[in-house]
Amino acid sequence: MKKSFLITTMLFSFLAVNGQNQKETIPYSLERKNELKINVYFTALGLLESTYERNLNRKSSLGITGLYAFSQKYDEDVNFQISPFYRRYFGKKYASGFFTEGFATIGSTDGKQLTDINGNLTPNEGPDVIDLSLGLSIGYKWVTKSGISIEALFGMGGNLFNADKTDHNIINRRAISIGYRF
Repeated sequence: MKKSFLITTMLFSFLAVNGQNQKETIPYSLERKNELKINVYFTALGLLESTYERNLNRKSSLGITGLYAFSQKYDEDVNFQISPFYRRYFGKKYASGFFTEGFATIGSTDGKQLTDINGNLTPNEGPDVIDLSLGLSIGYKWVTKSGISIEALFGMGGNLFNADKTDHNIINRRAISIGYRF
């Protein structure tokens, strides 16, 4: 009796330990490496911003964002921007959850300046200004099992070279994006 109990206990212990060593499987849709997104927030403001993101692993990705102003309806002074970025994810799921982002932006803004002449602010319209900016963003991404992603982010950066030629010496990144991971 003791011998059969000992064999049964050892067999059960072996199976329990073996069951713990198996890797947890992640659904294939969450491991997909490529993602395309469109910023629906900017689209409502007359801007077209789309993003391509390549997931390097479960915690980091590289991407590029392009923005073009097709309407000046809401007086967004940007003409175009191209922003490569690197993201670091802190969520439990594959390349999703809370993230931080470092970005560089090359872009064109309107060359508007306000000058103070004897206490009166006078607008001066100059040529468009192209500048390079560096900045940081934070955000959160949700990804469904079918590969649909929803993302919100906010970030700020500073112009490096031509900030004195326009009133825009700080740029911001803001997005509410919907995309698809493939």
